[in-house]
Amino acid sequence: NPQELYQASLELAASYLAAGIDIKKNTIFIQSHVPAHVELEWILTCQAPMGWLKRMTQFKDKSGKNPDSVFTGLFTYPVLMAADILLYHATHVPVGEDQKQHVELTRDLAISFNQKYGPVFTVPEPIIPKVGARIKSLRDGTKKMSKSDPSDMSRINLFDSADVIADKIKRAKTDMGVMPSLGEELKDRPEVENLLDIFAILSGQSREQVIAQFGGQPFSPFKNALAELLVDKITPIGQEMARLLQDKAELLRLLASGRDRAAAIATPTLGRVKEVMGFVASP
Repeated sequence: NPQELYQASLELAASYLAAGIDIKKNTIFIQSHVPAHVELEWILTCQAPMGWLKRMTQFKDKSGKNPDSVFTGLFTYPVLMAADILLYHATHVPVGEDQKQHVELTRDLAISFNQKYGPVFTVPEPIIPKVGARIKSLRDGTKKMSKSDPSDMSRINLFDSADVIADKIKRAKTDMGVMPSLGEELKDRPEVENLLDIFAILSGQSREQVIAQFGGQPFSPFKNALAELLVDKITPIGQEMARLLQDKAELLRLLASGRDRAAAIATPTLGRVKEVMGFVASP
């Protein structure tokens, strides 16, 4: 939906700024504003064996039982992600657990290209947090939290009000037991483990510290504390996002500045790629 895409793009940019990313120290831009991304994607696609892409777990999950009916872009999307990374000589890429495989593909493409044409690309390393590498759905602890989930109760949205957040946590799936007193008691309790990880991340505590605080108690005290913590962390971000989105002209100006900074790095990288491959330079 064109209107939804437009609005979602601006909301995502606003979310980065509202969460505290400093525009003076970090480059935020819309990917389609820097053509080098799709140019390098095509070049890398021509270097990527089909077998590498067929191994991508996310493609298998999203294509389901009818992979022949999904669009080619879903299949080649990991190559675009590789281009996003390699254009900027990234040394480290912070990702969730579910994205590690994509960074591994990026590494394979970079190494293969460098072996053929010389040391053009930096080979990046993934950074995966020890806790919270894959936040799960509030309704199903075996699935990741996702905006595409049909149930709004499965996730916390940045625009959720305090009352909505509290209600979602109150209704979040757990089980018939009590809060674990030991880490071993988390086995086969994915929903409880997920809520525990969310609490640990937002509070800056370890799992063990949270367990020591709530272990052996019913879920209600823990859920109440988690809801308060989420409200304290999330609602200010949503409020700042709303403020930023009221002035779209300024937001677009910031994104244009980011585009120029990104292009200043990406364009020379793409030029070097074309040079070593024997492309004829544009006069």
